[in-house]
Amino acid sequence: MVKPVDAHKESATIYVVDDDDGMRRALSVLLSTVGFRTLAFARPSEFLASLKPDEPGCLVLDIRMPEMSGLELQQQLNRSGCMLPVIFITGHGDVPMAVQAMKAGAFEFIQKPFRDQDLLDQINHALRHDAENRQNVARRAEVLRRIETLTPRERQVMDLVVEGGANKVIAIDLGLSERTVEIHRAKVMEKMGARSVAHLVKLHMTLGE
Repeated sequence: MVKPVDAHKESATIYVVDDDDGMRRALSVLLSTVGFRTLAFARPSEFLASLKPDEPGCLVLDIRMPEMSGLELQQQLNRSGCMLPVIFITGHGDVPMAVQAMKAGAFEFIQKPFRDQDLLDQINHALRHDAENRQNVARRAEVLRRIETLTPRERQVMDLVVEGGANKVIAIDLGLSERTVEIHRAKVMEKMGARSVAHLVKLHMTLGE
């Protein structure tokens, strides 16, 4: 008996791209039965026309298809910056291709024949991964938005604070009074929404991630 989908994942879309009519129908029934919103396509071009990359989900993709191989579709998604996790479905003879797909960033590959629960487990893992990625992207965008509110001088002060500089040292480095540095530092903390220097450092590190 397959496990039901988590309620909070019902907003996600599971895309299925497979030119095998029987496999595509079977996957659609399986995923819909456990509560996933599912869109199935026989051709990669149809999938690309319907894809909404800003919405959560994952892609269950056959590796061998006549119009465009799964690898070629994966490469196209990578070039476009799409972060949708890709789970490849492969035959036994496709393992070298699957390894290539993993090196290109595929989330997982599953060999045929497979247990329904194994696929569902991987989809759930992929959705958690997708949610974390989207949270990280949103967090980074928010930090960038806050940084854009800083004046050039405040940005200089922030960079030196993050490097561990004391007000006195920063004042010397920038040719300012220590009081002026204190004012700039307070503005930086306010605009960045930082509760402490450690929090400011963590926000700054988000950009590097």
